[in-house]
Amino acid sequence: MNNKDIMKFSIPRNDNSEMLLYIWKIIDLPSISQNDLLYKISFDLFLYTPDEAIEFIEACIQNKLLEKDNDKYLKLSKNLSQKLQTWQIKRKNSILQKISATKEIIQLQDNIDNKKTTNFNVLINRFTDKGTLNRSVSISDAAFEELEYDSTKGIIKSKVKGSKEEPYIIEINTNNKTLTHNCHDFETRRADNKKFCKHITKLFLLLKNKNKNTAEFFLNNIAENIDKWDFSA
Repeated sequence: MNNKDIMKFSIPRNDNSEMLLYIWKIIDLPSISQNDLLYKISFDLFLYTPDEAIEFIEACIQNKLLEKDNDKYLKLSKNLSQKLQTWQIKRKNSILQKISATKEIIQLQDNIDNKKTTNFNVLINRFTDKGTLNRSVSISDAAFEELEYDSTKGIIKSKVKGSKEEPYIIEINTNNKTLTHNCHDFETRRADNKKFCKHITKLFLLLKNKNKNTAEFFLNNIAENIDKWDFSA
């Protein structure tokens, strides 16, 4: 499951199963009385009118999406309950991942501000800024799909899930001295100035955690030969 799946909160009105999961993600209760569920759906969440809510709940019970426990409270079916638990685990991991990424960015910025220079700090600081670093935190690690990562060939290729249907592509080739990427910010603002957008910044932060020396190899190659490098979409 990718980042869009984890964070998706659009209202699935045409699918009772998905709609019920949507509701339970919000109410987050093991079980609930039918009257309380009706109230939540109609007057807290404003998803249906009371009559429509009654019809929806009854349809969910009839199709065994909802079950009644011994106290006649409603709870999700076993299958939907498992789906909810899976979503909750992925959601928790996503949040923890962002907390960790935020701490890393704060530490990196603190090192830069206090001139605690490491080779990586100096190199990444040549191509990005505080605002871009902060925005890079919003991108989940899971949004990146590594296609190729080979320092001996001098090649990095990665797909990045973004706001568009098709993923963005990042390609770096030290032999050809080319860095290509197709997000709007890079195309319209960053490429001409040979700066990184949030996607490329995040990619190098991920590479640093994977292999710091290799990440520095690519950054150093770009920095030392910047006049020969072509940044383009």
